[in-house]
Amino acid sequence: MKRVRTMSVAVLAVAAAAVGSFAGASPAGAAKKPATVTVLVTNDDGVAAPGIDALVEALRTAKNTKVVVVAPATNQSGAGSATTPGTLVTQPATTASGYTATAVQGHPADTITAALDQLGVKPNVVMSGINAGQNVGTLTELSGTVGAAKMAVKRGVPAVAFSQGTGAAQQYASTGKLAVKWLDQHRAALAKKPKRAPTTLENYNVPNCPSGTSRGVLKVQTAPDANNAVAPVDCTASGPKPTTDIEAFLQGYAAVAPVPAT
Repeated sequence: MKRVRTMSVAVLAVAAAAVGSFAGASPAGAAKKPATVTVLVTNDDGVAAPGIDALVEALRTAKNTKVVVVAPATNQSGAGSATTPGTLVTQPATTASGYTATAVQGHPADTITAALDQLGVKPNVVMSGINAGQNVGTLTELSGTVGAAKMAVKRGVPAVAFSQGTGAAQQYASTGKLAVKWLDQHRAALAKKPKRAPTTLENYNVPNCPSGTSRGVLKVQTAPDANNAVAPVDCTASGPKPTTDIEAFLQGYAAVAPVPAT
């Protein structure tokens, strides 16, 4: 009888351990919870502009995403990477749809400084835009949208810039979806907060096509000039595959090009 009792206790112990192990395991095929990230959103058209509003509203649909808006109080288009010395003046504000934001009296690049140094924001990534008008070729050097993203990268925060082509009916919603897709694709890496700062950023330029969306996303290089940067877009154009952001943009593609942070 004593041997039987000893064996029963051992069997129960093994069974209990197995049950505990099974209970702690994830069910086969269960979806992994998306990593939580904080996105700092800024622009150069000002906190009340429709483009930044569209970007914020799109990002709000993304799960496990905290959206913090710190943007210029007024339109700062063409400010490039300009900065303002001294302590920056900030004030409460809202986007066009009423999302809580902070307005900065300064340039786009200043919004990054204010967010990191004065407001204590700790973003996993900075998204700048959606700008009204394309920032392709050497126009990127003048762009405050790109300038803010450059400042983020210099401060060790990954960044991406988004611009919408000129037109009477700019398709911000379509570009907002591209932004969410970009975030989903990079979410896991962004959540790890890499110690080494990136040296380049991605610059999206999305045309307005009659279909309501671009022909697709095409990774290219930044054109070395601004020739034809504001020429009419032909979303059905045929010909050689584009190799620069200007060529891709004019042929109806969402052009994605790397831009040095320097």
